[in-house]
Amino acid sequence: MPQFDSLIGFLDSRSFGTIWYWLVVIGTWSLTGRSVIGVPAEIVGRARMAVQADKGDSPTVLHLLDWLSLVLPRWRLSAPEGAVFLGLTGFALTSLAIMGIGYDLELALASFLLLLPLAILFWMRVSLARRLMPLLEAAEQGARPIPEAAAEAVRRMVIHRRLVTALSMAAVAVTALWGALWSVFHPYGF
Repeated sequence: MPQFDSLIGFLDSRSFGTIWYWLVVIGTWSLTGRSVIGVPAEIVGRARMAVQADKGDSPTVLHLLDWLSLVLPRWRLSAPEGAVFLGLTGFALTSLAIMGIGYDLELALASFLLLLPLAILFWMRVSLARRLMPLLEAAEQGARPIPEAAAEAVRRMVIHRRLVTALSMAAVAVTALWGALWSVFHPYGF
């Protein structure tokens, strides 16, 4: 059992050498691909097939629009909320990066490698919600035909899902590479 004399001693505990860290990394990134801003991937896939088959008024397309009407308000950030969240996130990530890279603290570096891509993913989701909200409002008010709005929403959600897949693969690859290099250069954990 390691002795923790201070906070710095606690932060210097092993991360890359434990199975728990890698289970968290893999579990986190496998869960992020199960939905697009809260809409299950199966619903997006069914709506995509309906749009491709030119069935714009099918129940699956309407089901997708219903999901969006429930989910999108949760991703709405006002300018002050966004600024505060960006400031706090930036401070936390910068602190972890300085402690992890500058001071060679393994847990801080491992946390930074896990949280930085998740912060990028969060802002991608907020951006997608900001783009989808006018589509949904136009379809609800009748200013835009439902099949057209649904097709555009599906297109943007599919692009977002592909970007999330690329981000998750890059995040896991970079974390694994950095973890392997850390283990090579710090075989005894210090």
